[in-house]
Amino acid sequence: MDREFVFTDEDFAALRASIRRHAGISMSDAKRNLVYSRLARRLRELNLNRFADYRRYLEATPDEVEHFVNALTTNRTDFFREAHHFDHLTELLQAKVKPGKRFRIWSAACSTGEEPYTIAMTVRESLSARQAERVEIVASDIDTNALSRGVEGVYALRAAERAGEDRLARWFLRGSGPFEGKVRVKQELRDMISFGSMNLLEPWSWDEPFDAIFCRNVAIYFDKETQTRLFSHLGEALVPNGHLYIGHSESLFALAHTFEHQGKTIYRKRGGSNDQR
Repeated sequence: MDREFVFTDEDFAALRASIRRHAGISMSDAKRNLVYSRLARRLRELNLNRFADYRRYLEATPDEVEHFVNALTTNRTDFFREAHHFDHLTELLQAKVKPGKRFRIWSAACSTGEEPYTIAMTVRESLSARQAERVEIVASDIDTNALSRGVEGVYALRAAERAGEDRLARWFLRGSGPFEGKVRVKQELRDMISFGSMNLLEPWSWDEPFDAIFCRNVAIYFDKETQTRLFSHLGEALVPNGHLYIGHSESLFALAHTFEHQGKTIYRKRGGSNDQR
């Protein structure tokens, strides 16, 4: 099949190695067409004719790494995706948010923002306004384009409708004129979230641990060794008895000594009073 750009086996192997090096993402041979289609737009923007030329540009231009990673990162998310996690979070918030103590939540791969905004809605719907002020929400992602969309908080009406009609009316503003068919998350929710760029596989640390971490449908793109290293590091960022929410295709079986399975992809970090015998 004739293609717009020359794309050899060597090109695919080199680019696959690059995305693994920069983002930890493992790509099988079946992802060859995906790599081509995702990066073809970038070649057009740079007026390049061959993927070999793009590889040389990538190596010589540090700022290109961000565009490269953004192009190959998958951003599949919805409001209230895996709703049972937010039912559990409601119970956790109502049991754990106490006067004089902050409750910290991290959306560790927030994509375009639907997850942290769902967390914010859950906080506001579960707690009084005064209690909700004690909750901190941090959201991060490696894809800076996705992060920008999250900060903006603008979504297609169809996407926001998945949150339900009541929430649509309470938490979103409907667009009109040129913004017809779009909605924007209300300012009071946007103010609850601190967005920032982060590569989970690079060294990172936090000044304070978290009570709950959401890291869902991310590790499926990594090999087993990288998954175990990531989840172990996330465990270090949790308070004892803190909770980790992961994707439906992911498991912490290899870290049973660190996490206790609470059912349906919810895990509690061991080491608190619940583990004392």
